[in-house]
Amino acid sequence: MIYITGDMHGAEERLYTKDWLKLKKGDILIVCGDFGYLWNGDAKEKEYIEYLGSRKFTVAFIDGTHDNLDLINRCRTTYWKGGMIHRISGNLIHLMRGQIFDIDGTRIYTFGGGESTDKDMRIENNLWWKEEIPSPEEMTEGAKILDDCGRRVDYIITHEPPSLVKSAMLFRWGLPDRVNKLNGYFEEIDEMCEYKHWFFGSLHEDRLVTPKHTCVFKKYLRIDKY
Repeated sequence: MIYITGDMHGAEERLYTKDWLKLKKGDILIVCGDFGYLWNGDAKEKEYIEYLGSRKFTVAFIDGTHDNLDLINRCRTTYWKGGMIHRISGNLIHLMRGQIFDIDGTRIYTFGGGESTDKDMRIENNLWWKEEIPSPEEMTEGAKILDDCGRRVDYIITHEPPSLVKSAMLFRWGLPDRVNKLNGYFEEIDEMCEYKHWFFGSLHEDRLVTPKHTCVFKKYLRIDKY
């Protein structure tokens, strides 16, 4: 079974929830960015990584804006279910940007990354990485992969949402609009692709935003229910 959840931010309590403890052998949990358990490389973090990699189920995450991209990119790059990943440890993997994974006949397009709203207050390559914002080359490659499959997938999983979805959520909260070029890129993908549902995590809410877009945070959603 494939499940989707949102930003975990390296929180220990997220590893002992009722939903987490129900995961079993063969299940795949996909985290929509800001995984957070690869951050500073200290001894406690290494314990988390060893624990996560030793599970009987697979923990697969895309990167967000609170992930140490230096640590992630040092891990071995390999091929998994049709797409490229970083093998972090055992059954703990990072799903790379602009990839399509075929999991038991379900095609999932993944694209991590985002833009920190507080990056001016963080230290580059310590608390903030400029690579969090996908490059034009990554966006071009991601679009090409979609073109090659006829612009048809079952599900799309990103950290940031398309621009219209993000604007609608911020408007509902009474916040100023702050879409970026990645939101615009996803808006173009939204318009040109056929898919069943789109999941994203950056806005920290569990909500069905539109009939085809879900923001996920702490819930575990079974992908085949959408």
